[in-house]
Amino acid sequence: MASVIPTSGPGSLKCPYYAPFFGAMGAAAAMVFTAFGAAYGTAKSGTGICSMAVIRPDLIMKSIVPVVMAGIIGIYGLVISVLIGNSMAASNYPLYEGMLDLGSGLCVGLSGLAAGTAIGIVGDSGVRGTAQQPRLFVGMILILIFAEVLGLYGMIVAIILNTATSGLDCGHAA
Repeated sequence: MASVIPTSGPGSLKCPYYAPFFGAMGAAAAMVFTAFGAAYGTAKSGTGICSMAVIRPDLIMKSIVPVVMAGIIGIYGLVISVLIGNSMAASNYPLYEGMLDLGSGLCVGLSGLAAGTAIGIVGDSGVRGTAQQPRLFVGMILILIFAEVLGLYGMIVAIILNTATSGLDCGHAA
């Protein structure tokens, strides 16, 4: 006896039972990759601060800026993960929405990873250079802003992808 796949409702081709898996993977990717980026940026900048503090301990508080900016990257991933998690419903979650949520998680996650890496490298070199030449501080801040905005771009696109699914539903099984 051949099995019949329903055309609407949970378990249909439009809303298979595995669709929430892709949304969950999007939320996980958003958090994991942005956390990796934030952690790398914090660690790399922190080593530069420790090295700089030996030469110029009076500049320690000024040099915390890269660490704060790296931490903000993690917040981007948290925001998208919460948006994805709030939109998930196991009984009414189309595959199309799952794929868009996966894409939005990967978008913010990978751009956050890149931004965190850039912030860490610039922060490390920037605070070490600022210890030797204090006029370098403003240039370091500008470069850090340009690195931070890469993560912001990823979050904006992720929000657009996440909200593109409004109005989709699985319908009701006949």
